[in-house]
Parts: sequence; structure tokens; C-alpha cells
Amino acid sequence: MDSSPARSQTRLDSFVDLYAARTAGMTASEIRALFAVASRPEVVSLAGGMPNISGLPLDVVGGAIGELVEQHGTVAMQYGSGQGVPELREQITDVMRLEGIEAHPDDVVVTVGSQQAVDLVTRVFCDPGDVVICEAPSYVGALGVFRAYQAEVVHAEMDAHGLVPEALRQAIASVKAAGKTIKFLYTIPNFHNPAGVTMSAQRRTEVLEICREEGVLILEDNPYGLLGFEREPLRALRADEADTVIYLGSFSKTFAPGFRVGWALAPHPVREKLVLAQESATLCPPQFSQMAVSAYLASHDWVGQIKEFREMYRERRDAMVSALDDLMPAGCTWNVPEGGFYVWLGLPPGIDAKAMLPRAVTARVAYVPGTAFYADGFGSSAMRLSFCYPTPERIREGVRRLAGVLEAEIELRATFGATLPERGLPAGYDAPGTDVS
Repeated sequence: MDSSPARSQTRLDSFVDLYAARTAGMTASEIRALFAVASRPEVVSLAGGMPNISGLPLDVVGGAIGELVEQHGTVAMQYGSGQGVPELREQITDVMRLEGIEAHPDDVVVTVGSQQAVDLVTRVFCDPGDVVICEAPSYVGALGVFRAYQAEVVHAEMDAHGLVPEALRQAIASVKAAGKTIKFLYTIPNFHNPAGVTMSAQRRTEVLEICREEGVLILEDNPYGLLGFEREPLRALRADEADTVIYLGSFSKTFAPGFRVGWALAPHPVREKLVLAQESATLCPPQFSQMAVSAYLASHDWVGQIKEFREMYRERRDAMVSALDDLMPAGCTWNVPEGGFYVWLGLPPGIDAKAMLPRAVTARVAYVPGTAFYADGFGSSAMRLSFCYPTPERIREGVRRLAGVLEAEIELRATFGATLPERGLPAGYDAPGTDVS
């Protein structure tokens, strides 16, 4: 007879009184269960921002890693510096130079992807109740970090040219009038996630001037900056302001996300704090991953590889925009991104992207509702569509399915009004969730 205690059917959390208050902000996405379907082969996922690494020369990567293990394995598989491998930090300065940044390797801190860099910066700067100003919409992963550290997010409006300077001024003024402390502006100036827009050169100058005048630090998150389709990379904000901009970069989009190697470039005093925070979190970023990335950069034409990625993503962007032009019902709006991974789709009046998602899943297409990218509940009339991973043919099929769902939704709303019953997931869909970063 089994003498083990019976498992509670209610699964009550007996540790709830022991958790830190900050865990209240560590909530799962309301839509996570819906994204379980996106890994099914019959579903066209226009949801996740998963880089397409099919074009990587795996023979070159494998050769570089094999040589690394053979010649430097005992070092690569050992603990390392909390700041990161010096050779890689030197190479990172070469990467940033493509965007006009002149920096010293000593001011670079290697992180476990740029996601950890967001976490470390927030840990170093934010006390509970402090304010982070973010574009509206903003990256869901960063919003989760700010929430976890009990920071308050105040959104500032964007348009087709990026963050609106006057909206930034108003956000700063309102926060200061409320007696709250602004710790930094979080911005994704290039090929924005999720909005797909790029901050114009004039806007960059204005944003820098405003933050300089108001004493606001800038956290510039730039994972997509080298993936432009129409022109050479724009100058980073950090290229024109070294003292008050912390720059975040990543190899996840320009090489491969599985290595989890990113970085922060910070003013010297901030760098010291980030290294201490890194050491307390992980002791050191993975030495093997860093040396593997460094070996790839040293042995391969990585600039040429990025150009190949740009062409591949441009083809997919064109496929999505063409399909939207041909198939989307009247009342929908969308941007044509100049780079990156995403299109921001606005819906006809009265259509709620989050409420519609179960019906889209039934039609075997997935997307991210706009509400995921706002801290204040807005965004229900928009969705993010990702074109980075599916083939052009699958992109068009996904848009066709989505257009059909939208047309049916518009017809239902016209017939029955705004109140329609919600639907759950189709039976049997319980696969693990997929990346919506």
C-alpha cells in the first residue's frame, strides 16, 4: 500500500507567507497557455521572436568550437571573470564601432544575453516605487524585469518616427510633479520590439537633449541594430553621449541565441556596480559560451554573415507586408519595418486582439496581443506579428488564416455587437509555451 502523502488537489502554495513582496510582480503571462499551441507543426506561429539560424555555417562554428576544446578546453570549461573574457570584450568594441560607438573594453560587462543586462541594471538602480519611463508599447521581457523589482513603469507615446520627444517631456514632468524618482528611460531605438519602428536621427538628438537637461539616465537596448534592410546602421545614442547612456547589445540576433551572450557598455562607476551584481548572480558569465563566440568572430566573416541574415529577414519582411497588403480586411493598419523582426498590426474598431486569440488558435495561427507590451492594460486593439522564423510561404499562409479570423470577427461584431463569448484552447493543446521575446 502506498504510504506517501496524498497530493493536494488544490495545490495550495504553503510558502506564500514566506515569499518576498517583490514576487507579487513575478506573474506569468495571461496568454502563456494559449502560446502552448505555437510549437505544434500545424500552427503557423507569427508570435515568437526566435532568430532564424538556418543560414549559419555550422561547419565553421563546429570547427571553431572543436579547436577551442582541443587547444583551450581546460580554460573554456573553467570559472572566469565576472566582467567577461577580455578577448571577447575587445571584439565587442569592434561590433559596436559599426554603430559609431568608440569604447574601451574595460567598460564592457558580458552578460547572459542582454536580458540579464536589463536585470542587472534594474537591480543596481531601482528601489521599489522608483519609475522607469518606457516607450508605449515596450519589450515584454523588460516590463517583466521592472515589475519584478517593484519599479513603476510610465509609458511615453511613440509614432512612426520612434519615441515622441514632447511625450517624453510630459512623462518626465508628470513623474516629477508626483514627487517620484525617475531612474532611467528604457528605449529600443532601432527596429523596435514590438512596434517595428526606428527612432529618426532628429528624434535621437532631441531625446538625448531632453534627458541631459532633466538628468535622466538612458538604457539603450539594441539587439536589432545591425539588422537593417534599407541602409547602414544608424548611430547609436551611446555614440553621442557616453556619460549618461548605458548601451545593451547581444549576439542572439546576429549569431545564435543558444550561447546566451550579451553585454552592457556602461560609464565606469556603473560598470563596477554591474560586475558586482553579476558576481552575486552567477559568479561569472559562462566562460565556454564567451570563448566560443570569440572563436567564431575570429575565424569567420561575421560582418558578411550579418549581411546574409539581413537579406533573409528582408525577404521574410517583404513576404509579410505583401500578404498583409493582399489579404487583410479593411480597417487594419500596419507599419513597414526597416529592419528587425516585427510588424505592429492595428485592428478595426471594436476588435480585441486578446479576446480573439483563442479563435485564431482554433484556426491554427498564433500572434502576440498588444496588451503584452503595456504595463497599464492598453494595447488590446493591436498585435505583434513576427516574420523572422517562418518561411515566406508559411508567413503568407499564416496571414491568410489570420485574415480569415479577422473577417469572421468583424462579421460577428457587426451581427451580435461587442459582447461575444470567450473560447478556451482547443482540446489536447498542452505543449510547453514558446518564446514571445
